[in-house]
Amino acid sequence: MQFSKINGTGNDFIIINNIEEKLPVENFPSLAKKLCTRRMSIGADGLMVVEKSDVADFKMLFFNSDGSVGEMCGNGARCICRYGYEKKLAGELQTVETGSGLITGERLDERRYKIRMTKPTLVDLARQAEYAGESLSCSYIELGVPGLPHAVVNIPNLRGYNSAKLFDLGQQLRHSAAFPKGANVNFYDFTGENTIFERTFERGVEDFTFACGSGTCAVALSLYLKGKLSGARMNADMAGGRLEVEIEDKSGDLTLFLIGNTNLVAEGVVLDEEL
Repeated sequence: MQFSKINGTGNDFIIINNIEEKLPVENFPSLAKKLCTRRMSIGADGLMVVEKSDVADFKMLFFNSDGSVGEMCGNGARCICRYGYEKKLAGELQTVETGSGLITGERLDERRYKIRMTKPTLVDLARQAEYAGESLSCSYIELGVPGLPHAVVNIPNLRGYNSAKLFDLGQQLRHSAAFPKGANVNFYDFTGENTIFERTFERGVEDFTFACGSGTCAVALSLYLKGKLSGARMNADMAGGRLEVEIEDKSGDLTLFLIGNTNLVAEGVVLDEEL
């Protein structure tokens, strides 16, 4: 079975072209769980599967590293747009069908890709979640249909915040009753004008990842709607590098664009003897 491995600002993914491999779709949850396990197999944050589409250049199926199905993934979408270009499934402009709607991608240069995210479908800027017996105010945002869920939480001095406490907070909020579908929990702190430092506890990975593209878009949208950005652009620095978000506002009709680097890490054949 052929595979590619690409990371987008530290979010790493295994990609399989099922147009060629023709594997049963029901096999992918267990395959994702196996292949994404670090040290025991290839290792990744998620598995993306390319299928044929009747409405786009190709279709993207997304599976988290725990085998659960993901509606969509912002950094994953950037990576699969590069894959589509490199494998001649699409040109420099790509359309991709995802589990939460159509996205479009644009090749800016050899490594930088820009995608138009699925639309915000639920925005609550004052959601209350319980933690340690207290009420914590955050934003709750879903992107696409069905909605990809995100919680946005401000943590002053995030870089210096105790890692164990932040992990516990992320884990508890990820499963909070305030978020019926669970949530990617995005912590942020301003480090300059329109620039934040961000850490994300991701649903399905059940840990912090090096970056979260859709989560960064959720943070940008929350800050824009609260009037905390001086314009319609935000930079986010994470463990894996920098992402940029552009917000197009046409009389309240908001569109989010995610921009960042990709890195084609490896291509090869899966030989895992335990599959």
